[in-house]
Amino acid sequence: MRRLLRHRDARRYLSAQALSLLGDSAMWLACGIWVKTLTGSNTAAALTFLCFSAPALLAPPLGLLVDRVRRGPLLVWANLAGAAMLVPLLFVDGREDVWLIYVVMVLHGGLSMLIAPAQSALLVTLLPAELRTDANAALRTTQEGLRVLAPLAGAGLFGLLGGRAVALLDMATFVVAAVLVATLRHTEARTRGVTGSIGAGFRFVTATSQLRRLTVASAVATLAVGLGGSTMYAVIGLGLHRPPQFAGVTQMVQGIGAIAGGLSAAAAIRRLGEVRTTVVALAVFAAAPLLVSTSSLPVVLAGNVVAGAAVPWIVIAIISLLQRLAPLQLQGRVYAAFEVCVTGPQTAGLAAGAALLAVLDYRLILAAESVALLLAAALLTRARPPVDPLTTAAAPSPGQPLPAARPGPPPTPPAPQYPPRPSARTAR
Repeated sequence: MRRLLRHRDARRYLSAQALSLLGDSAMWLACGIWVKTLTGSNTAAALTFLCFSAPALLAPPLGLLVDRVRRGPLLVWANLAGAAMLVPLLFVDGREDVWLIYVVMVLHGGLSMLIAPAQSALLVTLLPAELRTDANAALRTTQEGLRVLAPLAGAGLFGLLGGRAVALLDMATFVVAAVLVATLRHTEARTRGVTGSIGAGFRFVTATSQLRRLTVASAVATLAVGLGGSTMYAVIGLGLHRPPQFAGVTQMVQGIGAIAGGLSAAAAIRRLGEVRTTVVALAVFAAAPLLVSTSSLPVVLAGNVVAGAAVPWIVIAIISLLQRLAPLQLQGRVYAAFEVCVTGPQTAGLAAGAALLAVLDYRLILAAESVALLLAAALLTRARPPVDPLTTAAAPSPGQPLPAARPGPPPTPPAPQYPPRPSARTAR
């Protein structure tokens, strides 16, 4: 990590993402609270997360765009576009304007489908292989750790000044992120020789046995997280009998757990490998929904700590594995293919959870989430450690030959909210 922080471009890149993630985390939380405040409906509030996840189908064409242009300038323009797309939130004034929040969340989700693969692909050319896991860990630790500050900037600022103030904060962080990325000294070579279709990323994932199994397990896990994520305001209102702004406290506590998870993830990956790290984290994560389903505040907060600690291990391990196995000219499409495969189920889980909340006790939904997370861990237990195409002359998978070496600098390798974002979101 010390070596990573001595790298000038790495410092600027991480600083840009830290500021950007602060604004995003505040905005994500504030939008849910905003809708809950305007409508009084848990289902309506849960739909904000569904709107954010819905644009996952845009990931494949956006991944192809990432592979065909220089990633630095793309990120600059994407961040400036992000500032512009928040403008409609400045006109939200009452219950009849809730649709504007939903529209912005859809746009925000679509932009994240572009920014996430561009960030990951830029990191592959920006840093030597041995620093990538640490960089992924630093990014995820920052993202999750900002849950400690985001409630103050999100729920706190919303309570003091309203949703418009949170929107202005996020707009400012988008602009600052664009400026910092624009000042990177790293010069990308113009993209040459990028061939293949939008589906090339999917073909690579399905032809690589470890990625194929990991994708199936991750899809099950994100479906579960989507189900559980829809219950957040029910847990706060029905279980803890607190106002919706109390979501700021639960997110802050989850951020504390995430700091510990992010700081330990790189060491765990070096010791266990990416796949085994994911298995352990999923098994630990499965305990969180059971703890959150109680009506005891200390137990619910403990569940948030457990979830916070587990998620960084999963996301950092997955992103590091994708970066390590995918050829440079397929980085954007492989990332996007994986993203759509896991964000789609998360979106379905959010939709199903929002609908089930109207007819089922939220605790039954959380119990289903726990069972599904254990199933995802079981699906990965027999996966063999992947072969690194950079270091081993492995036979290429049928239909998708691997290059002998990646173009770019010689080698000297993180999360649909998921990224599963939202999921679990896969932040900028």
